Amino acid sequence: MSSITEPSGNSGSAPFFSKQATVAKPGFSRWMVPPAALAVHLCIGQAYAFSVFNGPLTKVIGITQSSADDWSLTSLGWIFSLAIVFLGLSAAFAGKWLERVGPRRTMFTAACCFGGGFLVSALGVYLHQIVLLYLGYGVIGGIGLGLGYVSPVSTLIRWFPDRRGMATGMAIMGFGGGAMIAAPLSVALMNHFRSATSIGVAETFVVLGIAYFISMTIGALAIRVPPADWKPAGWTPAATSQNKMISRNHVHIDQALKTPQFYLIWLVLFLNVTAGIGILGQASVMIQESFKNTVTAAAAAGFVGLLSLFNMGGRFVWASASDWIGRKNTYFIFFALGAVLYYLVPGFAASGQIALFVLAYCVILTMYGGGFATVPAYLADMFGTAFVGGIHGRLLTAWAAAGVAGPVLVNYIRAYEVEHGVAKADAYTMTVHIMAVLLVVGFVCNLLIKRVDDKHHMTDAQLAKGA
Repeated sequence: MSSITEPSGNSGSAPFFSKQATVAKPGFSRWMVPPAALAVHLCIGQAYAFSVFNGPLTKVIGITQSSADDWSLTSLGWIFSLAIVFLGLSAAFAGKWLERVGPRRTMFTAACCFGGGFLVSALGVYLHQIVLLYLGYGVIGGIGLGLGYVSPVSTLIRWFPDRRGMATGMAIMGFGGGAMIAAPLSVALMNHFRSATSIGVAETFVVLGIAYFISMTIGALAIRVPPADWKPAGWTPAATSQNKMISRNHVHIDQALKTPQFYLIWLVLFLNVTAGIGILGQASVMIQESFKNTVTAAAAAGFVGLLSLFNMGGRFVWASASDWIGRKNTYFIFFALGAVLYYLVPGFAASGQIALFVLAYCVILTMYGGGFATVPAYLADMFGTAFVGGIHGRLLTAWAAAGVAGPVLVNYIRAYEVEHGVAKADAYTMTVHIMAVLLVVGFVCNLLIKRVDDKHHMTDAQLAKGA
């Protein structure tokens, strides 16, 4: 069987940021790698908390209230949208580079881009030039998001061939939980720097940019790749050979795009994310309209926070569970259980059963987060570990597409229903039933996934060249 080969030269003579310099020395504990990945993912998870800046940014000139020359919310909304677009683009197009130069250089580049993006944005606030915010956080910061998201994945999978799901789940859980740190920290910093002449955003951007650069650089310095042919003590690949869905061969990043498996897994991720992301974006409004005069704005905010917790926890729990029940079976649960819950939710709302309504959406959000965390291990099972980081980056275009499709489905269908006389409390019924149908389609796509044909596998000679 083919096996991936890592550079085995003397790392002491290699350039510090080269892939060779990150090869672990004897005695290195693989449990040092997840914290290095978390040091990056907890930082870039700040993206989910960017909305805390939107209100203050509409008062940069007016300070206490928006003035005629201040930016509008619609103009500011493009900052986050650009960041997500460039997250997807950088993750997709930097895949080959990531596999060639290794995780340390990629993670350090991510630190420079993400931290530097905040500094450029701070200058944009100071000069009141929104184009600098688009360039800083949107473009440069978005590139940092994409590189930072995918850079630790292949390394974690190589260190944990026996627990692929758990390893990637730990890191990607950080992305889901980063906003829980960033949101209160950002608000506290803005309050600290607020004055009669400043809303405190520019100063906050500077502090966050420096802090995130330091944290992400520490992660880059701590990361290591395993030596050639390294295996965990007591583990052999033969232990998983009976599972035909786990390949011991490798598929080149370009060849992966020629397989039906790549596009089926793309659809699996797209449909799972579409079914969750639209609801996540409208959760506060949805629960208030579904239980009018019962759920307050404060309670709705608590509901959103609860969903975030389950989103984060689901990334670790489901990804870890996939090591035992298999990646394909894990997605079967996501689609089957998710479809049933979406079908039942309107009934919970109509009968006033708030507890069941909240519980259903909490479970749905665990599977939304779990889908992100499980898919890297799914890709490694199908395509091997040689180019899994780059393949994962290209697959994340499904996230970008779902980021558009999910909110459009929820928002526009709801608006159509309300315009045609449907009560707001019932306006989400058609939407969630459509989500249930999408999950059934996802179930079928997952069912069609088979092992990759041998003709796509790399030869030992190709692996040695890294071709």
